[in-house]
Amino acid sequence: MTELLDKQALTGVIGLDDVLGGGLERRRLFLLEGNPGTGKTTVSIQFLSAGAQVGERSLYITLAETEEELRSGAASHGLDMAGIDIFELVPPEILLDEDQQQSLLYSSDLELGETTKRIFEAFERIRPDRVVLDSLSEIRLLAQSSLRYRRQILALKHYFARQGATVLMLDDLTTDVNDKTVHSVAHGVIRLEETSPEYGADRRRLRVTKYRARRYRGGYHDFSILTGGVRVFPRLVSAEHKTQFVRDVLKSGSSELDALLGGGIERGSSVLVLGPAGAGKSLLGLTFIQGAVARGESAALFVFDEELGLLFDRAKNLGIDLQGMVDGGRLFIEQVDAAELSPGEFSERVRRCVEAHGVRTVVVDSLNGYQAAMPHEQALVLHIHELLQYLNRQGATTFLTVAQHGLVGDMKSPVDVTYLADTVILMRYFEALGRVRRAISVVKKRTGAHEDTIREYRIGGQGISLGEPLINFQGVLRGVPTLVGDGAELIREDHA
Repeated sequence: MTELLDKQALTGVIGLDDVLGGGLERRRLFLLEGNPGTGKTTVSIQFLSAGAQVGERSLYITLAETEEELRSGAASHGLDMAGIDIFELVPPEILLDEDQQQSLLYSSDLELGETTKRIFEAFERIRPDRVVLDSLSEIRLLAQSSLRYRRQILALKHYFARQGATVLMLDDLTTDVNDKTVHSVAHGVIRLEETSPEYGADRRRLRVTKYRARRYRGGYHDFSILTGGVRVFPRLVSAEHKTQFVRDVLKSGSSELDALLGGGIERGSSVLVLGPAGAGKSLLGLTFIQGAVARGESAALFVFDEELGLLFDRAKNLGIDLQGMVDGGRLFIEQVDAAELSPGEFSERVRRCVEAHGVRTVVVDSLNGYQAAMPHEQALVLHIHELLQYLNRQGATTFLTVAQHGLVGDMKSPVDVTYLADTVILMRYFEALGRVRRAISVVKKRTGAHEDTIREYRIGGQGISLGEPLINFQGVLRGVPTLVGDGAELIREDHA
């Protein structure tokens, strides 16, 4: 047996070692459980392959699938099984030969003791450092009783431990799902789950339900099965990511908008932009992106609702060259499909932009699309809280847009996250002098003073332009204001 000085056996699954607090402790037995199709075999192959890559002997013992099925399945995921020995307790192809049928045994016909003997013989022949046993359902059926099954699992555990092997046992939960025998025996338990939303791709998540003497990352973590294997997206914990930065004030490029905001937006804060459809929420976010790029910083835009080609053309007509920013390496844009992307993977993409590309301005357009990726509103609030706290602690300024229901009058938001944001900007339609106009106001700012006025704004070839405060109108936020002055402060229409 190779002398192994490292106490942790890396799983080879991106993100899983982070969840496990470093990997699997060597010379211990672990349980990987989940319904068929959740990715157990894929994780197991990655675990064994990671060992083979560093010179460890790896053994896959299968009581259900054939070697050909395993290798074919691995190839479909782009996994390399080079260096992995496979021992199958299933009839080989020569079973079709009538002369051989009486001398061969099906795994289901083997007595439990004979099955265990064959497993030990394979182990003695290969002397592996890592072992996968697939699956416990077959052994449970052979044992026929809970007591005998527990004794057999204990025997396997002690045998492998004496030999210094790290063992991963798989359970597909197809027999008695209430049998917790292996849970009490195993050093750690990882559970894989799969859910099917009413619309969109299946969602997968995992949870470490037990790990003796180890601090691990609890709760559920999203994961995906991609070409190359399983990738886990650890749950974001903002408290683990604290950095030092100067909390200076960022300008938007518009003196009127900066005045409304009390000078600008503080670095490392979050801004929520509320308003009905078409009010200019996305454009406001692009204005701050343009300002960040002009300062020589990098920015990221995550678009849930709009097709990128249309967004690029629309922005260009408003004087914002998104393509030029992208080509210059200062802007990272991702089209997010809420039906295909899990919330955990979205958080991972945001983190990658911040940590790998130094992004300091993040725009999420919109929270309505983000909500579509979440099963429950409360889960959305918790995700947003951790994401905003993380970005704030990284010194990134975040802009979230929320499309409210309705156009004028009493507006409703699909989810209330105003208490999470440091600054809340409200955009509204209102009627005046026979025309539909737009108004903007700041209703909340934690980090300093701001104007309590309401300003009219227009969207034109140069983006958003703000007028003077609407001091001669009352009831603008209700949509039908009352004129209490001469109305001279309204932005004049350009008939040129």
